Amino acid sequence: MLALNDVHVYYGAVHALKGVTVNVETGKIVTLIGANGAGKSTILRAVSGLVRPSRGRLVFMGKEISTIQPHNVVKLGISHVPEGRIIFANLTVMDNLELGAYVRKDRAEIGRDLEKVFKLFPRLSDRMKQNAGTLSGGEQQMLAMGRGLMSNPKLLLLDEPSLGLAPLLVKDIFRTICEIRERGTTILLVEQNARMALSIADEGYVLETGRVVLQDAAKSLLHSEQVQKAYLGG
Repeated sequence: MLALNDVHVYYGAVHALKGVTVNVETGKIVTLIGANGAGKSTILRAVSGLVRPSRGRLVFMGKEISTIQPHNVVKLGISHVPEGRIIFANLTVMDNLELGAYVRKDRAEIGRDLEKVFKLFPRLSDRMKQNAGTLSGGEQQMLAMGRGLMSNPKLLLLDEPSLGLAPLLVKDIFRTICEIRERGTTILLVEQNARMALSIADEGYVLETGRVVLQDAAKSLLHSEQVQKAYLGG
């Protein structure tokens, strides 16, 4: 579904991605793990068009997307749930969800997808008239994910969905990620909680300072001595 081939990204003089190659197969959960500053979020930003690679190719379902504007990336079927949630705090829960569908014209399908989001996150249904800024951190994360799903994506990019959440909520979020995949959405996941991420993913990539240093089946990485020592506290 998605292929990054030898992708380089700069932020000014900072070489953030140094020849990254990542493949995401349809129907899979692929996770990117590594320390802060390793380049994980930059990969998601490059895929969604928020940063432009200086070299390399990004191909989504056979179409090169390296130079496509972010709103057109959404139209192709990619949705990005950013780190820190970044909801519209002064708008209601319903307004936020409707904004997630802004590129769509199929009103009946939008209504059905809204019902699906409320089934995934019943608390959002209870709070749809509340301003999003009054929600708890966990509810805001649910809203960010729900908003991302409202564009009806083929590929969902999730950046640190468990960040700042209580352990019980983290388990809920990861359960929901699995449910989203079961409903047919492919997922590229960036997550500091490497153990949880690898436990639900199919494939994993380990990044260090802008480079992929390990790639394997997620279960193999979970039991790798090198990964355990560096990222799993083992």
